[in-house]
Amino acid sequence: MAFQNQVLFAKDSVYVHINVQDTKDKDAHIAGRVFFLNKPEGYFVEWKAEDVLNLETTSEEWDVINYKNDRDGDSVSMNAKMDARRKYNISFDILDLKSFKRSAPNHGWAYIIFILKDGTTFPALHFHNGGSKALLKELENFIYIRRSPNDPRLFLVKDHDPEQLSQSINELSLFTDSSGAYVQNFVNDSKHGLSKKFIKSPYTTTLGGFSKVTNFLRDVLMTPENNQHLTRPQSEVAELLHDDIPGMEISQLDEPGFEMITKTKLPARPAVKRGDPLSSPQWNAFFDAEGKISKVEDLKDIIFRGGVDPAIRAEVWKFLLGFYDWDSCSKKRTDQRKRKVDEYFRMKLQWKTISAEQEKRFSLLKERRGLIDKDVMRTDRTHKFFAGDKNPNLQVLYDILMTYCMYNFDLGYVQGMSDILSPILVVMENEVDAFWCFAGAMERVCHNFEMDQNGMKVQLSQIHKLMQIQDPELCAYLEAHDSGNFYFCFRWILIVFKREFHFHEIQRLWEVIWTDRPCSNFHLIISLAILESEKSTLLENKFGFTEILKHINDISLSIPLEETLRKAEGIFLQLRDYKKLPVSLKEILGLHPPAHLPASQSMENSVFLGSASNSAPPPQPVDCPTLVAAAPTKGVSRSASGGDLARGAGGAACSANVARSVGMSARYGGGARQNNGAGGGGSNSGATDDVQKVFT
Repeated sequence: MAFQNQVLFAKDSVYVHINVQDTKDKDAHIAGRVFFLNKPEGYFVEWKAEDVLNLETTSEEWDVINYKNDRDGDSVSMNAKMDARRKYNISFDILDLKSFKRSAPNHGWAYIIFILKDGTTFPALHFHNGGSKALLKELENFIYIRRSPNDPRLFLVKDHDPEQLSQSINELSLFTDSSGAYVQNFVNDSKHGLSKKFIKSPYTTTLGGFSKVTNFLRDVLMTPENNQHLTRPQSEVAELLHDDIPGMEISQLDEPGFEMITKTKLPARPAVKRGDPLSSPQWNAFFDAEGKISKVEDLKDIIFRGGVDPAIRAEVWKFLLGFYDWDSCSKKRTDQRKRKVDEYFRMKLQWKTISAEQEKRFSLLKERRGLIDKDVMRTDRTHKFFAGDKNPNLQVLYDILMTYCMYNFDLGYVQGMSDILSPILVVMENEVDAFWCFAGAMERVCHNFEMDQNGMKVQLSQIHKLMQIQDPELCAYLEAHDSGNFYFCFRWILIVFKREFHFHEIQRLWEVIWTDRPCSNFHLIISLAILESEKSTLLENKFGFTEILKHINDISLSIPLEETLRKAEGIFLQLRDYKKLPVSLKEILGLHPPAHLPASQSMENSVFLGSASNSAPPPQPVDCPTLVAAAPTKGVSRSASGGDLARGAGGAACSANVARSVGMSARYGGGARQNNGAGGGGSNSGATDDVQKVFT
């Protein structure tokens, strides 16, 4: 008789949360059932959506009947829904489990996030009716689990238990009688957790431990659960281990044979509170009798602290992205809009009137059209604004991207730009408004899409430099595991976290970033905050290059936005208050007056800072590269006639005369500063291949 799957545990009302924007949406939480199964091939944890389970049950009952639904449309719709449900199914052998995370106390619904040895990180399973503890208790009968000493929410799965370790040490006879008895007593007592240094490989780790006694004793004696067993005060034990070097700590990386002094003691990180979104009454109160905005800097502070109410987001974004000038009155804005409408449709007519014969001899436009065709059909198609094969909004998305190729000949279209446009179009719900706001957003990130990718390399290098001070332990670990180039952050920076957060969250995040508070490179600090949150998972699971890359990719859509923003601002304030912060980092953070350089300075030594203001003083060259360019300003070259198109002339990838004035509030310790950068040109056909891997 064939072996039947044995159900060791099952629990209903276990949900995967895929959209937290609108809880009224029936698809916001996918109901399912979690199982712990004994299969012929091993012990498995599985989760399946209720819809899929019901369909599988129905299929088993009717599998001998050839039934066809006459309503083909409904059948296709149901199949599509089932396919969407199946992609969230979870199934893994517990021998592949590396660790898991539990929700914080008082979080609400308890949840578990399972992480595999290859770095795969599954969506959180939310137990709406309890049962998470019961599942973990059942798992403990088959695997050895211990809590991370550094992250109380992280639990590590080990391959062996303390009894097996004890036997291994006895057989190896690595210690003298006295020391062996001392170690053995602690090993046999699992409360003291000594086994954590020996479980994976007792022989190798023990030999390596002779040169790392400091780390060994610290891990054993200094953990909170063992403090009650110390015969000396903790401070005395610390003195026995080593004499503290002022401002430094010893890295505990598992590198054989040595210890590395890596960590600078930063000032205490201040607590940060977020605020409420900018409301409609608040927004209206900032306008004077002529329709001008007063106290622009105060307004930006509110937006940075809490974002913008969705009801007024479209109007506020027009200022943040340079559609309107901050100092414009109502009449000026009316005139500005009329000019922008005329200019948009003039550029749109340029590509609309190109005949098939002309396009045969215009290979660059044909190539860009092909890229746009492909990307439009796969950009945010699960969002209701773009759902459906004959959705007219897809045509609007296509038209805006094609028109941008006329507006910016040099940059044209590169894969990923549709991700920048999509949330803007959803907010604006107007083709012309969306185009000009998209153009403003692209001025900030245009260097991300250039063919040589130098803009991306500079920003990744800046993350590395910041982390060397902010968290040298994590930085050293990444370097030791072939990840010191931070290429796993490539997608984050390229499209400004577009695929890392839910759709409504990215709108909030972007408007916060567009305020240029607390600095124009806040997106880099956000990257540090996300990585700090994942530090325990990366280090304690001992992830290598492949696992790091996979884990960072898998945490997409599970990063808590408000917590990340609080942590990022706290990191900035902590670095700002550090007295010995290098000048190069002060310049990245906007805390130091930049040095003057020749106008011909290369991209590595130029800075592009974003602002939507057209009233900036003359630009000043600087030596710190940041890759956030200004929104459209006077002097930006752009196509306006068919003659320009015929000659192949057009706007630069970014304005050659970008200028801005950043008003820093007193609490961030910064003053106004102005910068400029030269826009790069050239076809980007090669850039598409280089970034293709980021989006597939």
